[in-house]
Amino acid sequence: MGARVLVVESHPVTRWGLCRLIADQPDLDVAGETGSAQEAVKLAAALLPDVVVIGLKSPESHGLPLARLLRDRFDDLGLVILTAAEDDDVLLQAFETGVSAYVAKTAPVAEFVGAVRHAAVAASSFTAAGLAAALRRQRQAAAVTCDLSAREREVLDHLVSGESVPSIAALLHISPSTAKTYVSRVYEKLGARNRAEAVMAAVRLGLVSGSAAPGLVSA
Repeated sequence: MGARVLVVESHPVTRWGLCRLIADQPDLDVAGETGSAQEAVKLAAALLPDVVVIGLKSPESHGLPLARLLRDRFDDLGLVILTAAEDDDVLLQAFETGVSAYVAKTAPVAEFVGAVRHAAVAASSFTAAGLAAALRRQRQAAAVTCDLSAREREVLDHLVSGESVPSIAALLHISPSTAKTYVSRVYEKLGARNRAEAVMAAVRLGLVSGSAAPGLVSA
């Protein structure tokens, strides 16, 4: 008998596909499946699986809240977060939560299967394809954040929101020339030549989320 896996995924078609994929592996078995976070806790206690695969996005308390609850109750349980959100913040939160693996839904099948196998034998260690890059971006973001003054951070937020220099001046109650000076300082500290590059750098460094940048236009 292979490692026993409980699949928690709110979308029926996706859940069926995950179960089929797991069942096709010679060293893995499907212990159970559910689309409910509450039911997942009950099944984990009743079935005692080796691994729980958790879909991140759902109407209920899936993802990290469920992972935290399961980790608190079952020290040796392998936990795999499967997410549609490829976001540094979520990845690092998963790392801190104590899950065993973090996999994007866009990842190759082999990566997902490898993550499940890892979780089955090394529940307390963490694996994720983008962990090293996310940690590097976190360190870079921390350095940039420390270097930006409070006012420069406000200016950056307004730049990301798509505000023009005159609009930023009005919002911050400063002169247009002062606003332009702050914008230039932000560009310099982010290594950017224009608004588009500044916004992209801010997103890359995790200073803002990609959804916060409605458009990229030069200033």
